[in-house]
Amino acid sequence: MRFGAERRHKRYRVLDETAEKKPEEQKTAQEPAAEQEKPAGPEPAEAAENQSPESAGEAAGEKAPETEAADKKPSEPDWKDLYARLLADFDNFKKRTARDREDTYRYAEADILKDILPVVDNLSLALTTAKDAEDPFVKGVKLVYDTFLGALKDHGAEPFDSVGKALDTETMEAVAQLPNAEFDEGKVSNEVKRGWMLKGKVLRAAQVVVSAGKPAAAE
Repeated sequence: MRFGAERRHKRYRVLDETAEKKPEEQKTAQEPAAEQEKPAGPEPAEAAENQSPESAGEAAGEKAPETEAADKKPSEPDWKDLYARLLADFDNFKKRTARDREDTYRYAEADILKDILPVVDNLSLALTTAKDAEDPFVKGVKLVYDTFLGALKDHGAEPFDSVGKALDTETMEAVAQLPNAEFDEGKVSNEVKRGWMLKGKVLRAAQVVVSAGKPAAAE
């Protein structure tokens, strides 16, 4: 009996050892299978190290357009500054329009007055060449001449003198330059046509003769 019990006990020990070995064998068998299932490619860390700078640049270049597009978005305009500029421009426009309208009304009669000036010139020439100032006809011409001068003055037109003054190209037009013993060189020695001003602006420039200096002494 004792011998039979020892045999059973030995058999149970063999069974227990066999049961303990089976999980280890299964584990050892699974490890080669897992190694075979691993991809042949390099590890992620090794792939990142082996990546060339050009590839990295291309990857960065793919993201660059998106960043540039985000940077190019239009910024919000400064509405307060735009309003101030628009208000200033409109104010300047109103002032310029008012000034132009005033100038139009102020100098609207310039063309008509300029057409009257030749008549005044002829009347002045007639009075200058008249031999008898007491002649009734001459007096009538003088009356018409004075009437024209009064009408021109009422509209803001007045004559200006140029004889004896330096040549001013803004208000005078030189038609000749002749020697003159009375006036220095560059001075107006004679007036061919009288100049006229209209409310501070030149209505007609004076036509003048400029002195060339004193004449040379005759030999």
